[in-house]
Amino acid sequence: MGKEHRLAERRQAIIAALEEAGQLSVTELSERFGVSEVTIRGDLQALHRQGLVLRTRGGAMATMALPELSFDVRQQQFAAQKARIGKAAAALVEPGAVIALDASTTAHAIIPHLKDIPELTVVTNSLKAAMSLLRLPNVHVFLPGGSLRRESISLVGHPECAFMEDIHIGIGFFGARGLTLEEGLTDVNLDEVSVKKALVERSHRVVIMVDARKWGQIATATFATIEQIDMIITDADAPAELVQAMREQGVEVELV
Repeated sequence: MGKEHRLAERRQAIIAALEEAGQLSVTELSERFGVSEVTIRGDLQALHRQGLVLRTRGGAMATMALPELSFDVRQQQFAAQKARIGKAAAALVEPGAVIALDASTTAHAIIPHLKDIPELTVVTNSLKAAMSLLRLPNVHVFLPGGSLRRESISLVGHPECAFMEDIHIGIGFFGARGLTLEEGLTDVNLDEVSVKKALVERSHRVVIMVDARKWGQIATATFATIEQIDMIITDADAPAELVQAMREQGVEVELV
C-alpha cells in the first residue's frame, strides 16, 4: 500500500471517528491511529482546509459536512427548491439596484429572474454568474479580482481593490453550507469565506438563500453572524423550531 493511499485512508478514518465521537483531542487521535501528534495535527489542518472537520483547542470536531462537489453537480441538487428561492429573491430587486451575488448555486438561481429589471449592477466573484449575466443587456457586471477556484468556478481571496472599498451594495444575496444561531452563516473554503465577508460588509441588506438541508449545519468558517442577517429565504421543509428561533432573533424568514 502506497504512502498516499495510507494517508487518504487514515484521514477518512479520522473523519469517521470524529463523526462517531463528535469531538476528539489530538492526543486521543494519535493514540487511536498509532502516529505522532505532529502527524495528526497535519491531518486535521488538511481536513479543516477542505471543510471536513472543525479545529478546536487541542483537537477537532465533526462538521457533518460532505466533501464539496462540483458546481454543476450541486446545481442539480434540490433544483426545484433553489428555483423557488431564486424567484422569491428576485422579487426584492428594484430597478437601478446594486446587488451582490456570491458563487453559490442557490444565489445563481436568481439570475433567470433578473432579465426584466432595468439598469441593474451586479457585483459577483462567480465566473458562472458573470457568464450567465452576459446575455442580459440591462445588467452591468463587476468582478473583484482574485485567484481561480475550480470547485465553485469563482475568484477568491480577500478583494483589495479600491472598487470594493467604495461600492455601496443595496442587497447582497448569499448561499451557505451551514446556518446556526451560534455560528451564523458558514462555508467550507477559507478563501471563499474572505470574499463573502467583504461582500457582506459592503451590503446594506443581507439576504441568505438556503435550502432546508443547510439549517443546523456548521462548516469550516463563519462569513456572517446572525446580527448581520436581515432575511433568509428557504424552502418549506426548513426545521420549524430553528425557523422560529431565527425569527425571535429579529431575522425575517420567508418560506417558499
